[in-house]
Amino acid sequence: MLLSDVLEAHGYDFLEYSHASIKRRIIRLYALDNFVSFAEFRYTVRTDKQYFKRFLEEITVNVTEMFRDPNFYKALRNDVLPVLGTYPFIRIWVAGCSTGEEAYSLAIVLKELNLFHKSLIYATDINPSVLEKAKQGIFPLNYLKGYSENYVKSGGIQDFSSYYTANYSHAKFDGTLSEKMIFSTHNLVSDHSFNEFQLIMCRNVLIYFDKDLQHKVFQLFDNSLEKLGYLALGSKESLDFWERSKAYKRVKTEKIWRKL
Repeated sequence: MLLSDVLEAHGYDFLEYSHASIKRRIIRLYALDNFVSFAEFRYTVRTDKQYFKRFLEEITVNVTEMFRDPNFYKALRNDVLPVLGTYPFIRIWVAGCSTGEEAYSLAIVLKELNLFHKSLIYATDINPSVLEKAKQGIFPLNYLKGYSENYVKSGGIQDFSSYYTANYSHAKFDGTLSEKMIFSTHNLVSDHSFNEFQLIMCRNVLIYFDKDLQHKVFQLFDNSLEKLGYLALGSKESLDFWERSKAYKRVKTEKIWRKL
């Protein structure tokens, strides 16, 4: 009932998200904020816009890191982006971008391949708050050691620290990296295709959706991907059981498929 309220009052559709996963996050938030009753919690979520912002932040999963799964980025660097480099212009969609680590990782690889100047990265998420953080390009300094190690393993060719300025407890990434990024809210469940892309990255988002919703999102991506474009998923996600999976060919060992 709460999720129906959210859809009706705020237009966010979580009804087909993985039931166990979203129930766990709702119960955690309810306990965390010490509501007297679930009825009070439900009423607050429905009527208080400020609290709904918090609800959205807690319910949507924002776990990410730069150059996550380095072998994936190595495959992008060696097998995917050089092919797209033969195109006059490269449009990339990072769907479910969270706080932006993947978009910045991608921008760095594009720079190192000398493709940045003719690329555009559309970074979208359902949650406006995390998009604000993504636009700033500021990440906790204590994460940077892990990010740097990932970068080296992914085939990075520069000194990673040349891409950011450290300041007390945070690192701010070079502003030029976001010059080719467009950040905007987009709901994979209810919003439509908004462009034609050569590469779509949606990694570790679909694991929170049930099978029907996953297939609906695959259809959205299919509509948004031009012929011979690439679709990249997370390590635990697959196209295999989708009805149109035969129209895609797997690229080597990573979770990357090419539309035939």
